[in-house]
Amino acid sequence: NTPKQYKTEPDYPWKDWNAVLRHTDNNKWYGLVMEVCRDKIGLTGEGEVDVLNANATDPFWFLAYAARLFPAYHMNKEKWISILLSEASENDGMIKNLIDWSYQATAAKKKKK
Repeated sequence: NTPKQYKTEPDYPWKDWNAVLRHTDNNKWYGLVMEVCRDKIGLTGEGEVDVLNANATDPFWFLAYAARLFPAYHMNKEKWISILLSEASENDGMIKNLIDWSYQATAAKKKKK
């Protein structure tokens, strides 16, 4: 699961390396890759970390991966979570599943006929 699979290109709205992943049909975000201070997500120590913010409205994510997830920085904490990308190799499958979930959860709703 990659942005290319979803036919999207990262968008850089702040003219820095922080990237938004958005649907091409409805422009809704399904991911945000950003650099944040460690303390903003509850980590100790100094410096910044790279995180992926994704939509995770299903409580499954917190139940299954609570130790690796954080309430989303700078997003609705009831619907979005942050995951450290520095642990991406350990969490590769989880990150792919989370991106897929977020993509599906933010997709344009199909109209009933």
